[in-house]
Amino acid sequence: MTVVILTGASSGIGEATALRLGRPGMTLVLAARRVPELTAVAERVAANGGAAVTVPTDVRDPDQVTALIERARAVNGRIDALVNNAGVGTNPSVLVEDDSVDRAIAVNLRAPIRLMRAVIPIMEEQGAGGIVNIGSVAGEVGIGGVYSATKFGLRGMTDSVRRELAGTGVTVTLIEPGYIATPGNAHRTGLPGPEIVAAAVERALRRPRRRIIIPFKYRAAVLLSSTFPAITDRIYAGKAARRR
Repeated sequence: MTVVILTGASSGIGEATALRLGRPGMTLVLAARRVPELTAVAERVAANGGAAVTVPTDVRDPDQVTALIERARAVNGRIDALVNNAGVGTNPSVLVEDDSVDRAIAVNLRAPIRLMRAVIPIMEEQGAGGIVNIGSVAGEVGIGGVYSATKFGLRGMTDSVRRELAGTGVTVTLIEPGYIATPGNAHRTGLPGPEIVAAAVERALRRPRRRIIIPFKYRAAVLLSSTFPAITDRIYAGKAARRR
């Protein structure tokens, strides 16, 4: 039986990923703070023939992260995959309040690092395992203030960990979505659903890659930003200030 830890599993990309991965032979260990929503996702997984264990978790709390890892390992002694999906957004201005800065860093960057530190020794002992970190196109193109900073950091950490674990049997993939139809983007229309990210997670666990940018059109934006940063400067000049 394959055991997969999925954070941020109560809605949006996490919920879609749980429904995509939940199938016979796989046990999902679903983590999120909102218990009723988390329970509802687990029930939908079970209705589709999968198995799910719910572990109410605030990924900012080291003790709760430890309890999550222990509960996952109690299933059958293994942890086959970790999907670091939990994340929070911020106002794009640098003038955002300290508590918002601290929360974004704790959830978007420190928590994935802490979770990787917890599962990597287990996966190395097994000689196999997969880690998928959900980043963002905003981690390639600096337009999201503190949110971008955390996703830039996650990208650097993912690259470092992948290189550190080369040859161990443990794989590390970064998935970078653009705008997706999730509760945080309810004010936007015409966006692809979170299922597109869930499908990318499944692909990454089956055939690991270093990075997946979705939808495909955002690859052009990433290339433009890295090749001609002055153009990106002009496109986004003043936008964050207007959204304060």
